[in-house]
Amino acid sequence: MSRAAGIPAAVRLREVGPRDGFQNEPEVIATDDKVRLVEMLARTGVRRLEVTSFVRADVIPQLADGGEVLERAEIPAEVAVSVLIPNERGLEAALEVRDRIDEVNVFLSASETHNRHNVNRSVAESLSGLERVIGRAGGEGLRVEGVISTSFGCPYEGEVAPERVLEIAAALAAAGASEVGFGDTTGMANPIQVREFFERAAAELPGVELTAHFHNTRGQGLANVLAALEAGCASYESSFGELGGCPVPPGATGNIASEDLVSMLDGMGVETGVSLESLLAAAREAQRVLGRPLGSHTLVAGAVEWEPR
Repeated sequence: MSRAAGIPAAVRLREVGPRDGFQNEPEVIATDDKVRLVEMLARTGVRRLEVTSFVRADVIPQLADGGEVLERAEIPAEVAVSVLIPNERGLEAALEVRDRIDEVNVFLSASETHNRHNVNRSVAESLSGLERVIGRAGGEGLRVEGVISTSFGCPYEGEVAPERVLEIAAALAAAGASEVGFGDTTGMANPIQVREFFERAAAELPGVELTAHFHNTRGQGLANVLAALEAGCASYESSFGELGGCPVPPGATGNIASEDLVSMLDGMGVETGVSLESLLAAAREAQRVLGRPLGSHTLVAGAVEWEPR
């Protein structure tokens, strides 16, 4: 199928299910299962894979085996492995497996209230600490993505001014982040808002890779992807099986499903390099491991058949 004018010819995808997805699961997933799922995802054709997070085990017990997963998983060399780190202590832990990772992702919220709830710091305090982390990580040869949660709205404060988000993004870039991810943490974004935001971000942050991270809490995730595409955004994060999500909104679903995203992009003629069938196989295995149906639409409906039956 032909691609619409103005839409990027290809996009870069980062699969975040092993971190963002797994950390929200109430039952601890066996390390063997995590390793197997990471290896399946690494062979889908995806070129960026967020495997774990180096946070305190008492905060997120699910990811306490992150170092072991990284050591054991056989990941092709062409796949850039990333980990999420909250602070300098997390960076120290990540550096212990430096030979297994290529990128680190640091994070803070655009809204003061969400940042306080999430990391018990003001935005200014978080930014000051992360600037040091970014500098050290860069000195170790690691590529850095700065992730800004609640970029499109806060469940506590409501509207978040784009100016504030872009000011934080500029500070992260100035500290050495090559990429800035904008998170729709609780699925509050709408397509018009998204298009306008990414058009403005592209103008104000030249040379920085801009990444969209949408949640499907209110069923608008893929509509927001289309709006970001129309604004020229060519980098996205998603989670296989629609795993993950923010616990704040009642009944919230997870991130946009990787297989739904790839299915849509394939149909639009946008190159991802990802095998939809391999991705669906990984989601089916995750469904078996977790013992429950997952929220991905393509997992239920299957790949689109363009030829008449």
